[in-house]
Amino acid sequence: MIAPPETSRVSQPRVACDGASDIPGGAALGHPRVFLEIDEKGYVDCGYCDRRFILIGGPADGVDQSTLPDISEGASH
Repeated sequence: MIAPPETSRVSQPRVACDGASDIPGGAALGHPRVFLEIDEKGYVDCGYCDRRFILIGGPADGVDQSTLPDISEGASH
């Protein structure tokens, strides 16, 4: 497996992703805003842009991200 293209460490299990939040004035460059829920695995991947959200202090925090499978939009695997 390869590491996700971008990772963000977050403090809440519910996150929103629009693919362009880090681009000033870039909302038109992103994707529709989706709300994602981090489950007991401690991370979730956006199904549009593949950004991985990792819950700070969760089981995936500090782990080599390339060893974890994709969890798109909170789906259970």
